[in-house]
Amino acid sequence: MASHEADLELLREAALEAGALAMTFFRRNPGSWAKEGGSPVTEADMAVDTFLRTRLLAARPEYGWLSEETRDDPARRERDAIFVVDPIDGTKAFIAGDDRWCISLAVVHAGRPVAGVLHVPARDEFYTAMRGSGAWGRRNERLAVSARQDTAGAALSGPRGWLRTPAVQGLGADIREHVPSLAYRFVSVAAGRLDAAFASPRANDWDLAAVDLLVHEAGGRLTGLDAAAPRYNQETPRHGALVAANDRLLPALLAAVEEAERQVSRGR
Repeated sequence: MASHEADLELLREAALEAGALAMTFFRRNPGSWAKEGGSPVTEADMAVDTFLRTRLLAARPEYGWLSEETRDDPARRERDAIFVVDPIDGTKAFIAGDDRWCISLAVVHAGRPVAGVLHVPARDEFYTAMRGSGAWGRRNERLAVSARQDTAGAALSGPRGWLRTPAVQGLGADIREHVPSLAYRFVSVAAGRLDAAFASPRANDWDLAAVDLLVHEAGGRLTGLDAAAPRYNQETPRHGALVAANDRLLPALLAAVEEAERQVSRGR
């Protein structure tokens, strides 16, 4: 396995190239269609996925591969390290011409991300993190989560249905507009633009691995309702409800999300 530093540099270079490729499709009416399950995919998703798979595996042929747009190969679980990739997180936004979409790349070792990059080409934003070395923005500024200690007035984003529940409304938070890219929603916590963010169940490894590392290295936590950090490269790469915030806000937010799930299921 290569060093974390070498892996991060590889991800950085590949993300910049992938971003340039994606921008050749953005706001140019790329072909799109529905995948099995109904979620959309575009020519851009597939082109970026093919580029990244070729580029990254040529450099690290011993690594496994897990991507939203590549058929899953269970042999990935036998590898010491894998690439976890979302060629375009926020495809609906991409199709609509909304600039809040990301290219998300991570290296996962022993179930946790060790190097991660999130590139937001249409906004000229670029984020990197390496385990134990902090999280950084494009201009080499160190990222830090909010130091807010109370949910009252906290800037919060998440699934629309949850945000309207009494459980979440009762937090007294400053509820912001829905952010279409899950990765961009969570990196906004790492960068301190949001105090907290939620994700509903069924997010996948490729949605989360890079930004999970960014949040943790920025001094925050991204956890499930059990307050445990997600584990990656498992047999099923899918997760339950998630919350990202600093340690002081997390307990109240986890309780609110758990109750919001119940309220949504009861149709409230």
